[in-house]
Amino acid sequence: MEHNNNNNIILHSHCVEVAMEEVHHVVAPPHKSTFQKLKARLKETFFPDDPLRQFKGQPLKTKFVLGAQYFFPILQWGPNYTFQLFKSDLIAGLTIASLAIPQGISYAKLANLPPIVGLYSSFVPPLVYAVLGSSRDLAVGPVSIASLVLGSMLRQEVSPTTDPLLFLQLAFTSTFFAGLFQASLGILRLGFIIDFLSKAILIGFMAGAAIIVSLQQLKSLLGITHFTKQMGLVPVMTSVFHNVHEWSWQTILMGICFLMLLLLARHISIRKPKLFWVSAGAPLVSVIISTILVFAIKGQNHGISVIGKLQEGINPPSWNMLRFHGSHLGLVIKTGIITGILSLTEGIAVGRTFAALRNYKVDGNKEMMAIGFMNVVGSFTSCYVTTGAFSRSAVNNNAGAKSAVSNVVMSVTVMVTLLFLMPLFQYTPNVVLGAIIVTAVIGLIDIPAACLIWRIDKFDFIVMLTAFFGVIFISVQQGLALAVGLSTFKILLQITRPKTVMLGKIPGTDIYRNLHQYKEAVRVPGFLILSIEAPINFANITYLNERTLRWIEDEEDNKKEYSSLQFVILEMSAVSAIDTSGISLFRDLKAALEKKGIELVLVNPLAEVIEKLKRVDEANEFIPAQNLFLTVGEAVASLSTAMKNQSTIPEGAHTIMPHY
Repeated sequence: MEHNNNNNIILHSHCVEVAMEEVHHVVAPPHKSTFQKLKARLKETFFPDDPLRQFKGQPLKTKFVLGAQYFFPILQWGPNYTFQLFKSDLIAGLTIASLAIPQGISYAKLANLPPIVGLYSSFVPPLVYAVLGSSRDLAVGPVSIASLVLGSMLRQEVSPTTDPLLFLQLAFTSTFFAGLFQASLGILRLGFIIDFLSKAILIGFMAGAAIIVSLQQLKSLLGITHFTKQMGLVPVMTSVFHNVHEWSWQTILMGICFLMLLLLARHISIRKPKLFWVSAGAPLVSVIISTILVFAIKGQNHGISVIGKLQEGINPPSWNMLRFHGSHLGLVIKTGIITGILSLTEGIAVGRTFAALRNYKVDGNKEMMAIGFMNVVGSFTSCYVTTGAFSRSAVNNNAGAKSAVSNVVMSVTVMVTLLFLMPLFQYTPNVVLGAIIVTAVIGLIDIPAACLIWRIDKFDFIVMLTAFFGVIFISVQQGLALAVGLSTFKILLQITRPKTVMLGKIPGTDIYRNLHQYKEAVRVPGFLILSIEAPINFANITYLNERTLRWIEDEEDNKKEYSSLQFVILEMSAVSAIDTSGISLFRDLKAALEKKGIELVLVNPLAEVIEKLKRVDEANEFIPAQNLFLTVGEAVASLSTAMKNQSTIPEGAHTIMPHY
């Protein structure tokens, strides 16, 4: 009797060996030490672009030159710069200067800072960026979103009207921390942090901020003198209608006229891109015309407020104004980090957009360092947070800029303005500056992109609406935080509830696909084939275990429709990683399946997964080599052949199915 049982076991084993003969089994990857794996992981995380590859095999002198060019891109393109290129940059620089001067004054007022600070911020930072930046098209200066956030966050604790000196000191200190944070991200190559601001968040945030910025300009457009310090929609509209008696019809009339002029110029440039200069020059033309008009009619006597006298001269030093102590230190650090992230995101996005259009590369880490050092230097020279602005960069690109020299030309133009033309802005009406801001931020409302998000992903649309309504009804920073929190929740949900699908065979092929996606796919009797489409870790092993067992219970309930279940195949090509807790998933599943007389089979586990499985299961008792396959087709063919061969064993023989 014992002899017959042994023969039966040998016979069955022989059948399995024949069935496996043509199957390619999964093999473990070559052994690597812990240090080698850690080195590879850190390199891929922090140095995916392998910046040191250009130094390999080069002599010391060449390495020094390449290193200098890496940190100072101007040394790379500067030696090949020609007069022909300069002519293009000169035209572009003068064009963006005509836009930067009125915008600089306007955005400084948006940040509750003296208007002259906006011009200071358009002089020094562009010079720094020209040396350190890698984008040919980025036009540097103050931007509306960073200005709004800076002003609103600082105004929560310090009033710009009752304590203007302290407010200015906090603005410069916040700029220092913004630059320090930005440069640190570049130096430590941690730029992936800004990727947490998804496209849906940015679209909603930008649109909400654009509306808040526009509503804030009602103070200037209506001529109201007592206006709320809050940023939300409700307090702003309440303030507008509670101060109807302060409305000035002269101011309203002038605001409507210049707002229509600016919007018409913008519309012309959008419809006919070759006429970009119409939109670019409209703000400066509006400033000049309105200033002459107010001076001629003595607008101050008719209720039209003006900028007033501005200080002449270039940037005074401000390093002695930085405050690294006191009760406001936490505020300036928080303000610096938030404005730093927002300005960095906008600057890099704009730089990459135009680099793609002109077929050249922009190094994200270089840009972080360039923008960061630019803001650190700016904080020492009476500047507040600056970055690459989309409107000015678009004008710079359309004007034919060939290099960062256009920023230098713009900077020199602003310097001439600071030295000699400041008295001309004394009678510039605030209503025109408000109209310029409204026209500039309208472009931040991207309705087609919002509709596209709705069609693609409803959850992303909810995230976008959260950012939008959060900014409008709560505050700029809290609205942004809510949207980021909701996006993070989505990521955690995807991690803890990974997708698992049932696969079926496409008739006439050896291809297995999702049964719910491909209607022609059919079930294979005796097999439950599941695909796990996420890394396996401590956060999702309980769910995966329970979900797999539910699949099996469903199969048992449908056993009249399908033949008795004998194999559960897990297709793991999408499982990119697994942790220690994840390994226990297979142990628990195997134990649960053995009680039901079902075998567990793994298909195409990746290198990290198979390596950890082998370490845990050195004796091949946990998941033996015979239960590891490269493809689902091979697994089904091999196991089906084994099942058929087993069914041909003579009647009366005692079959013992080995556990692989």
